[in-house]
Amino acid sequence: MYPGAIAAVTPDKPAVIMAGSGRIITYRELDEESNRLAHLFRAAGLRPGDHIAFMLPNHPLFLAVAWAALRSGLYYTPISSRLQPDELAYIVDNCGARAFVSSAELAPVAGSVSAAPGVEMRLMLDGVAEGFEAYEEAVAKQPATPVDDECMGADMLYSSGTTGRPKGVKIPSAHGPLTEPGALLHLVQALFAPSAESVYLSPAPLYHAAPLRYSLTFQRLGATVVVMERFDPEGFLALVERYGVTHAQLVPTMFIKMLKLPDKIRTKYDLSSLQCAIHAAAPCPVPVKEQMIDWWGPIIHEYYAGTEGNGFLYVNSEDWLRHKGTVGRSLLGVVHVCDEDGNDVPPGVDGTVYFENGARFEYHGDPDKTRSARDPQGRGWTTLGDIGRLDDEGFLYLTDRRSYMIISGGVNIYPQEAENVLSVHPKVADVAVFGVPDEEMGEQVKAVVEPVSMAEAGPELEAELIAYCRERLAHYKCPKSVDFREALPRHPTGKLYKRLLRDEYWPVRG
Repeated sequence: MYPGAIAAVTPDKPAVIMAGSGRIITYRELDEESNRLAHLFRAAGLRPGDHIAFMLPNHPLFLAVAWAALRSGLYYTPISSRLQPDELAYIVDNCGARAFVSSAELAPVAGSVSAAPGVEMRLMLDGVAEGFEAYEEAVAKQPATPVDDECMGADMLYSSGTTGRPKGVKIPSAHGPLTEPGALLHLVQALFAPSAESVYLSPAPLYHAAPLRYSLTFQRLGATVVVMERFDPEGFLALVERYGVTHAQLVPTMFIKMLKLPDKIRTKYDLSSLQCAIHAAAPCPVPVKEQMIDWWGPIIHEYYAGTEGNGFLYVNSEDWLRHKGTVGRSLLGVVHVCDEDGNDVPPGVDGTVYFENGARFEYHGDPDKTRSARDPQGRGWTTLGDIGRLDDEGFLYLTDRRSYMIISGGVNIYPQEAENVLSVHPKVADVAVFGVPDEEMGEQVKAVVEPVSMAEAGPELEAELIAYCRERLAHYKCPKSVDFREALPRHPTGKLYKRLLRDEYWPVRG
């Protein structure tokens, strides 16, 4: 199924409801809007296999832009609305985008691609900035019927590269028919039993993999997707009651914020419509999940997967209560836990987690990173770089994160980017950036700096370095605090022993 098929049967049914404004996009509007934009892409010369990018907040037309690319056979890259101009320009250039869509709200940042040489079409919603066409005017001129060569496209979302720069996760697209169901649709139907009557609440930014892919999947079934412009714990509960929400996907930070609400607020709203609360993106502390199951009942579902789509593990509430701390058993791809030579280790022993028979993928323009995701014995197994162990029943427990990546509130942060910025500051001799415990967000970004002069170490230099980083990177990637050391632990070859530093801030791990 896809919006055109849904619109033919229930044209006036809400496809999108914006939680804050209440604006509704019906299935007819979603179908016609995505068709018009698809025609505009064709008029600009884009053909199946070409690439577009867009940078939008949680906008009423966000999913329409994604559907336009999907039904045009294009690769599309949604970009975080929190990035700085240089970061945005890099991704647009790296992915080879020939068209770019943004909104007037983000014009100060979006303007960084106004003269990008490879971008042939620039559209702006809700206003116009220099170098951009008005989206509404350009799209209105196009027909609302499907393009003649309609076929399935794919997303290309960005992860980290070996240099600290993000890299696109590219999954081969066969340009099949839109009616062809994908693996995610089969999984969602089998595990969470959605239907055309379902109401899916998406509280996270849509540029992330899970919110985007699950919202599109629920729309394939004809369900209504309620989109929060930004997460608010009480607001989430109120929306469940208001719209009779049946399904939602969250991250553990959201659980924590809701659990911190006063009892009179937590018990104020009727949550009886909620059939399924899905969580992923970051490990959930055992006490937090125990409290959520006590509160909402055994409707909490967890999965472990990556943007790469090479594996999928799942656990329901009942199994989790018998295997507390697990991220589930494999439903897609055979799981192997291996030592450094790629040999399987026994149950209970930590090692790198690999998937056999998972989906093919590559990191766009980064053959070294692509190669590093393959097992050392050349069997075609792939890894997300996480460390874990299996028990005798095949349940996986993660004991470490992929190499030094920070997960704060379910958002992946790659410390190399902040290290690259801070290392060139004139008062910094050496720097290490990593995650430290944060009760609410899971982790927060910490920098440990070896200053050129210890005499300057202190609050003023700390504030200066944080401000310096924030001028060059999205704020969430920058350290919230800075500690100073006379020297950082490095091997004579130059390798930084970052683990030694991190362990000082993590007295209990695992």
